[in-house]
Amino acid sequence: MVWGHSVSQDLVNWIKLEPSLSPSVPSDINSCWSGSTTILPDGKPVILYTGCDANKHQVTVLAGPKDPSDPLLREWVKPKGNPVMVPPSNVPVDCFRDPTTAWQGHDGKWRALVGAKEKDSNKGMAILYHSDDFMKWTQFHVPLLESQVTGMWECVDFYPVSITGKEGLDTSVNDSSVKHVLKTSYGGNDCYVIGTYSSETDVFSADSEFTNTAADLRYDYGNLFASKAFFDSAKNRRISWGWIMERDSNKDDIVKGWAGIMAIPREIWLEKSGKRLMQWPVEEINNLRAKNISLDSKQLEGGSILEISGITASQADIEVAFDIPDLENDTEVFDSEEVDQPTLTSAYSASVKGVYGPFGLLALASNDLSEHTAVFFRVIRRGNGYAVLMCSDESKSSLRDNIEKATLGISLDIDPRHEKISLRCLIDHSVIESYGGGGKSVITSRVYPKMAIGEEARLYVFNHGTKAVTMSSLEAWSMRKAQINSNQT
Repeated sequence: MVWGHSVSQDLVNWIKLEPSLSPSVPSDINSCWSGSTTILPDGKPVILYTGCDANKHQVTVLAGPKDPSDPLLREWVKPKGNPVMVPPSNVPVDCFRDPTTAWQGHDGKWRALVGAKEKDSNKGMAILYHSDDFMKWTQFHVPLLESQVTGMWECVDFYPVSITGKEGLDTSVNDSSVKHVLKTSYGGNDCYVIGTYSSETDVFSADSEFTNTAADLRYDYGNLFASKAFFDSAKNRRISWGWIMERDSNKDDIVKGWAGIMAIPREIWLEKSGKRLMQWPVEEINNLRAKNISLDSKQLEGGSILEISGITASQADIEVAFDIPDLENDTEVFDSEEVDQPTLTSAYSASVKGVYGPFGLLALASNDLSEHTAVFFRVIRRGNGYAVLMCSDESKSSLRDNIEKATLGISLDIDPRHEKISLRCLIDHSVIESYGGGGKSVITSRVYPKMAIGEEARLYVFNHGTKAVTMSSLEAWSMRKAQINSNQT
């Protein structure tokens, strides 16, 4: 395993360089695994990453640029003194990895986290380390956070978010105007908690716990894992970038010669309520927009379907919003049972007709609809209020064999009596990234259409419910192809 290296001026078009880190010293001779970069006060970047050493133990290795003046940072060196962290005695040698970006406390010392798992238990944790010089690291006496029920914590992330606005913050910022986010990857999901952190005591007080259930807050309720967030000082924003795993077979991966792709980078900030994060595709992706179509307010009767033509449906960006008229007058028709989230989602696939919903988009659809991915909403009565379910139903996404499919979903935190139900879908041949409620929830689907390919792909707006809904607006664009893995010129 090596660190591939690409550079970009816009987070969309990328030039491929030679790998930046490859196995070359005893501490990483069996692989260079995940890590993070920290920008020091003098502007010099330093990488902390996981090396698999000669004994196949996971250790933390430090690397710095050979020539800090090189704008592309093409070559990196590993100084003497590596590894700078090794697994503690209570951690298995193969469960200690993925150091975070470091931050400075009020005492000026550096801090960093490493994901781990405790021996002979299911406890996952973020081990905290201190350093005066970035070379010698000392383990803090307790983890920054831990959970008894999650297993191994991978790709841990820790950063501040403003409680007053969308702007991103340098990782070392910590005062009364911020909360902190701790994200960790386990069970195939990127889960997070929000809380308050003191660098004087190194205590992080989380507002909730990791439960390893559907109740956990997630970056994405679909197929996204092992994300990493960083502070973009040029535009004062925090950007998260995640990995979309394959859903076909290992045999398919071997034929392709690769496996896994990166999602579109997302700007990330704290919702006004302070209870969850918001996410939205970076603005630069809009530069790929080409041919555009717009539709004004249109009523969608129950059982209706409308094709959206005039764009390339296999590579598109769609923003659509729905209204539900006179919702209060139909309270008697809604399910009032109190059920848990997984039961809600599984019981309400796109094939199950309700009163208000399913309604939304049929993406990457074949002409005869034998193949499609439904990204949709459903409004139900729940308790004394209303719930808006946002789902992505992959059950008919591909006619190919050996494709893993699922019905993915989450209850979207909006009140349909007073808010539009909005959706943005970024469609890219075999990936659909869906943002609901302006970024309150995201679902990424990895699908492999067999018929709905290129010009054969179709896009539809649909309403399979018995009651009409209003499509208040729709705007869609064909998307140009990004330049990726271009060789350096």
